[in-house]
Amino acid sequence: MVFQGQQLVPQKMFFTTGVGIDREKLSSFEEALRDAKIAHHNLVRVSSIFPPHCEIISREEGAALLQPGQVVFCVLSEAATNEPSRRVGATIGLATPADRSKYGYISEHHAFGQGEKHMGDYAEDLAASMLATTLGVPFDSDEAWDERREQWLLSGLIVNSENHTIVAEAPEEGLWVTVVAAAVFCG
Repeated sequence: MVFQGQQLVPQKMFFTTGVGIDREKLSSFEEALRDAKIAHHNLVRVSSIFPPHCEIISREEGAALLQPGQVVFCVLSEAATNEPSRRVGATIGLATPADRSKYGYISEHHAFGQGEKHMGDYAEDLAASMLATTLGVPFDSDEAWDERREQWLLSGLIVNSENHTIVAEAPEEGLWVTVVAAAVFCG
């Protein structure tokens, strides 16, 4: 993080997802964080703003910038279940403006029973909708996501949207399964 005045403004961010299975809920959460390669940090959840000029880097590159025990800010989505055969998912959506001096939006969503594409599209749509309202881009919330995405891209104000989603199904043995998706600020 770089100090700008009295405030921390992240310069880099990476996405990660993970899944964990264990007989204990807390242990399955720990396993999901390990799978996502962020278990050895002190995670602090933050809200939904993607900073101006922030660079998105790979998970490997971002993890190399962090130290064990470091306080790390992230937008985190998580869900867990121990109901046999129940599907659980977590997703992070991102929408960035064409003008990189402006901020974008990160959304998090978690749910039961939804598929990966449905969840990812929902999170992406949520982030893009929040960004559209701040940029004054008109849209009809009743239109399909693909139609709105096309309108926003044509407006030239929203340049990109993406999602990072993970879905898993609880084992038959009644073990806990936890999924996490995160946008991690690392520099």
